[in-house]
Amino acid sequence: MTIRILIAEDQGMMRSALATLLDLEDDLTVVATVARGDEVLARVQDTAPDVVLLDIELPGRSGLDLVPSVIAAHPGCHVVMVTTFARPGYLRRALESGARAFLVKDDPVEDLAAAIRRVLAGEIVVNPALAAQALTAAPNPLTDREREVLAASAGGATIADIASRLHLSTSTVRNYLSATIGKTGARNRGEALTRAREHGWL
Repeated sequence: MTIRILIAEDQGMMRSALATLLDLEDDLTVVATVARGDEVLARVQDTAPDVVLLDIELPGRSGLDLVPSVIAAHPGCHVVMVTTFARPGYLRRALESGARAFLVKDDPVEDLAAAIRRVLAGEIVVNPALAAQALTAAPNPLTDREREVLAASAGGATIADIASRLHLSTSTVRNYLSATIGKTGARNRGEALTRAREHGWL
């Protein structure tokens, strides 16, 4: 059996290297590569891969947000997260969304190939060091709406900007931001945003 793989990775050199190295394996074949998150679903539907390798930070759409959409678009597909961001919060979100593996880019490519085969055999595969961290890491204290509002505050967006973008009142946005500041133990929303990113809560 040949395992069909789609790679979603925004860095061109990394994308090409992964495709080349995986194609060297007798039982693996890369059927498509994309550089943007908002290109993934169309290519999944076109190529019907067995496995989709997703980076987390992709232009257009986050790899974490894509996991359930990929599975819904092609139920027989397995999602493997491959990222530089070894954060327990990201691991939790990925697995809760249906990803079958979570690996970091520092891992040898042989480990990636082996993980793909193990996933197809029904296993869940996680980078061992990250798995150990996740056992002691604090769970994400933010609700989905709080995460959305905090993420929208990036780049110096004003309260009015966030309210308009998310179709909320300014008082509601202030309440959500105040909650995120309190839950992250931050002094202001910029610090809350930084802490949430560092923990993989966004």
